[in-house]
Amino acid sequence: MTIVVRTLAERIFEVIRERIVAGQLPVMEPVRQDALAAELGVSKIPLREALARLEHEGLLTSQANRGWFVRPMSHDQAEEIYLLRLAIEPAAAAYACERAEEEDKDAARQAFTLLDAAAAANLNDVAVRNREFHVALVRPGKRLLTTQLVERLEVLAERYVIAHLQPAGRGDRAHNEHQELLDAWLSGNAAKVKDLLTAHIASTLDDLRAHFTASRTG
Repeated sequence: MTIVVRTLAERIFEVIRERIVAGQLPVMEPVRQDALAAELGVSKIPLREALARLEHEGLLTSQANRGWFVRPMSHDQAEEIYLLRLAIEPAAAAYACERAEEEDKDAARQAFTLLDAAAAANLNDVAVRNREFHVALVRPGKRLLTTQLVERLEVLAERYVIAHLQPAGRGDRAHNEHQELLDAWLSGNAAKVKDLLTAHIASTLDDLRAHFTASRTG
């Protein structure tokens, strides 16, 4: 039995990250630390620790004597996140699928089931479940640095996942792509996993490029 003990700062980090992903914190306005600390019932010490970690993750930015601000989504950041994912994730998942044990496969199936359930009920929860599914395809490779890099990129991608899925029909396409990817991964077909995941990430990037182009011209 494994007992996971999370610090107060980690729990605060998760709460604030979820709010950023859901768009509940205004972009480029100072994070109201006093109000947030009072609402969460915590002191400023763990709150600031969580905010510093969110800055390290790329979700916040800080300004001297002004505090922390939510970083706006941008074409440039989306481009960087998804090009890095393309460079790392398909090869990592292909490597992992050939080494996955039965418990790893069960974890991937469970992650897919939870992602599907979230897609039907809560778009904001989809981003977290999407991250968990993609990381589940990489973790069995037991390459710690690679897994950490993929997970961090997935955290940064969460807001973009929601933006990508909002147009009608995108959720169905994502489901079908994830199902095909999972089937190939469970069968240990590394070449197919690499091709499918490359196409999946690249098509999302193409959609995001179109989204930002439309935003600039709209």
